[in-house]
Amino acid sequence: MPEGDTVHRTADRLHRALAGRVVTHAELRWPSVPDVDLRGATTLEVVARGKHVLHRFDTGSTLHTHLRMEGQWRVEHPGPRTERRLRSPDLRAAVLTEEWSGLGLRLGMLDLVPTAREADLVGHLGPDVLGPDWDPERARDRLLAHPGTLVEALLDQRSLAGVGTFWASELLFLERMHPWAPAASTDPERLDRLLDRLHRLMAAAERTGWQGSTGIQRAGEEAYVHARSGRPCRRCGDTVRVAMAGPPPRERTVFSCPSCQGGLAPTDDGRPQRPLGSTPGPRGAYRRRTP
Repeated sequence: MPEGDTVHRTADRLHRALAGRVVTHAELRWPSVPDVDLRGATTLEVVARGKHVLHRFDTGSTLHTHLRMEGQWRVEHPGPRTERRLRSPDLRAAVLTEEWSGLGLRLGMLDLVPTAREADLVGHLGPDVLGPDWDPERARDRLLAHPGTLVEALLDQRSLAGVGTFWASELLFLERMHPWAPAASTDPERLDRLLDRLHRLMAAAERTGWQGSTGIQRAGEEAYVHARSGRPCRRCGDTVRVAMAGPPPRERTVFSCPSCQGGLAPTDDGRPQRPLGSTPGPRGAYRRRTP
């Protein structure tokens, strides 16, 4: 699922393409959305709120979308490619102007609501790590008040908005914090350091388009633990582990190093975990799958 920095870049790209332009054609392919004709409306702005995109029109309405796991917004010039995408079964939303097309594919959520009612959809969110409302003290207090584990608190968008499994796994590793410790028992000063680093790294990712925590931009070397289960920890050499966090059916995949971060997850039985993308090889060895 795209994280807050990716969603903010998506909203900024849509804003730069569509703000101030008149809609010449629009389609909203979502069963629960009323059949509203957006032609003639002018885009006021497109902004992100955590992992949500809010597209505001001068008609007093807001198109709200969420990418979920596979969604994306594409921006391109109108033409044959746009015409092909308008015929695609993956299309969920289209906002076209004379200069640019905004095309939402495989979106996970879509609503059209009065702008004054946006809070019905995003009012529950905590401070946005990349938003103008970012307040690290309020975010820290919400994390400490969370009834679950530290990683569950970080992933709960009501605590702070925009964090997904990549940043949660990487930041907890960088700060040597046990993901499954109770959030309420965490040292507030350690949380302050984590939130400061989180804000700096996510802001850099939003600015550059490169999502990573190691400082290395080579493919496969951007992360310390995320998606590296079954492989050696880059810090200590122990095996990186993967475990699920949260209650079913909303579990999230979390990666960590038990040596660097204080032990296994409660659900981790300690058995060997093969590397992601690998298949069993001869004599119990593993080899990476290749395209």
